[in-house]
Amino acid sequence: MWLIPAVDLKSGKAVRLLEGDPARATIYGDPVEAALRFQEEGAGLLHLVDLDRALGTGENREAIRRIAHALSIPFQLAGGIRSLEALREALALGAGRAVVGTVAVKDPGLLARMLEEAGPERLAVALDARGLEVVAAGWRERTALSALDLLRTWAEMGVRTVIYTDVRRDGTLKGLDLEVVARVREAWPFELIAGGGIASLEDVLALKRLGVEGALLGKALYEGRVRLPELLEVV
Repeated sequence: MWLIPAVDLKSGKAVRLLEGDPARATIYGDPVEAALRFQEEGAGLLHLVDLDRALGTGENREAIRRIAHALSIPFQLAGGIRSLEALREALALGAGRAVVGTVAVKDPGLLARMLEEAGPERLAVALDARGLEVVAAGWRERTALSALDLLRTWAEMGVRTVIYTDVRRDGTLKGLDLEVVARVREAWPFELIAGGGIASLEDVLALKRLGVEGALLGKALYEGRVRLPELLEVV
């Protein structure tokens, strides 16, 4: 099971948002320091998110370049990847895998072209939802789409990695809604990474029992609720 620390970037800083709200951000300082800390603590993969690009308020390419230059482990990059050009740029920045969300929800034709260009091993799809109610565009837009229906569509298209985030719980340290995660797991037969509210070792072990292949860790690491070396030792 992958334990994947997240480094969310806003205005060149590492931050965590409460329930995806940019107005409720906690700043944690230099993202390179955060990335190197997680690498030194044993992470084998990092999850970087360009929040400014996702929200249409700017970009953090320079910070991402600095992180890529400093790391010796792979990272995946999410946030505002909504064109083939943006996909190519993400991979050129050094990302081992690009993560797309809005495109996968709104433009299946473009998703198909992205899969053809990058291959399923270098393109993951973000399933961002309030429970099973799908959201898009930096989590600001609600949709009428069913998460379970989308998962079936993506599987048929050739997607092989999905990252499920429960927006209701992200950054809250309230723990996971395991009933919802179990339904996503049941509907998705390929690689599944889950996050949103992970607060303890028990949350991670619960994901492992459900057969989830990866856990996204954010605020719990920054706030010292859990320590990555101890999680790795147990998991």
